[in-house]
Amino acid sequence: MQNLVVLCGLSVALFTSVQSAFPPPCDSEIYCSGPVLHQVQTAKVFEDDKYFVDMKLRETPDVVLSAFRNLSHGLPNTTVPSRKLQEFLTTYFEKPGMEFESWTPPDWHEKPKFLEGIADDELRNWAEKIHELWKSLGRKIRADVKDHPELYSQIYTPHPVIVPGGRFRELYYWDSYWVINGLLLSEMTDTAYGMIQNFLYLVNRYGFVPNGGRIYYERRSQPPFLTLMVESYYQATRDKEFLRAALPALEQEYRFWMQNRSTPVTVNGTEHVLNRYHVEVGSPRPESYTDDLELGEGLPEERKEQLWMDLKTGAESGWDFTSRWYIDGDGNNNGTLKETRTSQILPVDLNALLCLNEKALALFHRTLGDGDSAAPYERAAARRLEAIESVLWDAERGAWFDYNLVTHSKHFEFYPSNLAPVWAQCYSRPEMGEKAVHYLKGSGALHYPNGVPTSLRESGQQWDYPNAWPPLQHMLIDGLSKLPSEDAKQLAFDLAQRWIKTNWLAYEKYDAMFEKYDVNGDGKPGGGGEYEVQLGFGWTNGVALQLLDQYGARLTSGSGRLSSGLLLPLFNFVAVILQ
Repeated sequence: MQNLVVLCGLSVALFTSVQSAFPPPCDSEIYCSGPVLHQVQTAKVFEDDKYFVDMKLRETPDVVLSAFRNLSHGLPNTTVPSRKLQEFLTTYFEKPGMEFESWTPPDWHEKPKFLEGIADDELRNWAEKIHELWKSLGRKIRADVKDHPELYSQIYTPHPVIVPGGRFRELYYWDSYWVINGLLLSEMTDTAYGMIQNFLYLVNRYGFVPNGGRIYYERRSQPPFLTLMVESYYQATRDKEFLRAALPALEQEYRFWMQNRSTPVTVNGTEHVLNRYHVEVGSPRPESYTDDLELGEGLPEERKEQLWMDLKTGAESGWDFTSRWYIDGDGNNNGTLKETRTSQILPVDLNALLCLNEKALALFHRTLGDGDSAAPYERAAARRLEAIESVLWDAERGAWFDYNLVTHSKHFEFYPSNLAPVWAQCYSRPEMGEKAVHYLKGSGALHYPNGVPTSLRESGQQWDYPNAWPPLQHMLIDGLSKLPSEDAKQLAFDLAQRWIKTNWLAYEKYDAMFEKYDVNGDGKPGGGGEYEVQLGFGWTNGVALQLLDQYGARLTSGSGRLSSGLLLPLFNFVAVILQ
């Protein structure tokens, strides 16, 4: 039996580090595994576990590890007392943020053109303030990270970035799709180009894009939006040489997802191939180390490793965490965070996104005059469409649902992701889109004043009720706006109005943009999960700018103040609606 001790209310085994049959999150014995990580995190020296793993080393890893061995040698259970641990950290580590130098995007300028299309004075002034925020979210990685990578958890990338904000002080993958779309509206093409080049650089280095710009994210990705980032940039610039240069990396990333994140599934005697999130790293996440240790406490070793793999897989999904990924002992979509089984679920939105990627890759090849290279992607998209409709579509309910690989059945809970194929335009019959609108109206998810909740379950996790997240609002609104019916288009506008209003009210109240919002209340930031709600915030800004661009002539803050130059077309629009 291992001795147990309670550290800061957390009962943990007194071993020097977590042992696992699976590889660690990265090769660093300081940032990803080993006794230094284990003791610093379990001693709760810092309130947020991410703080320690973002710190810079003052000496090489060998020197730091040797110093720690000398410090812990001969101590009971080799456990270093808190005061000595603090001294060790002060001697051998610097605070996070030393890897960046200040950087203001040089292509930022006042009054981008899209502002002219916003009729409401309050919203236009607010949009200018959002546009201004890009300057505060710019980061450039110091050359020392490239020259001495062993001293940092930061992954070097050659171009400056726009970061999400708050504790997320580095580049993140799927966040950046909405950031880049916002930058393109802000006419910051060079900054957007640099961010995409960073992701292409990461694919060339790792074969895929890691979750974020830290080595402890090296063995997990996030929803694969790089192909769509390239599409957004190409639509804004029509730069075929950029497209030609990017294409090999996009194809390499696609191969990664098909080779490492796909699984066969047989329905009605026919085998299909669909994709899932799946991270085979059976140890706690370094940036949430004590949370994962505590959650795994009391579980058999094999079950503990499986839980830690599925938590990392949940982080790869971008939805970390949610009741969406729960599978209890009976195979049902119930339980608590301990029942997270992300790897055993085929997600609707991931497969819709990959369908969109396949169609985009085919289009890129055709744009460059290479029909032969386009054809395999067109066939792949057709196969996926058939698989999505065979495995995920439910004709009776009129929507698409995640598939449980344990029970070989669908999960029928509401999530905005149930309509992701509408956003991706990955369905075969027009009536499916209209059925999905009917499903959404009957789901109960439209009853909230500030947006569509991430689920209808109040689990305490942040990707559940009552939180609403910018990317999910945008995918839903964008999908509905593409449907032919006026009913769907009006619903898209109504949801955009709700979302803009809550973002604006919260900004007026707190002078800040948040990563998520509460669907209830009056301009209220979201909550729950592993950390406090974060300010910034990259994707929130990008989504707000996109909706203000798309619906600027109609959106209102409720103040009643409209730009005189836009009143006439607005009145004309209203007259047409009333006819």
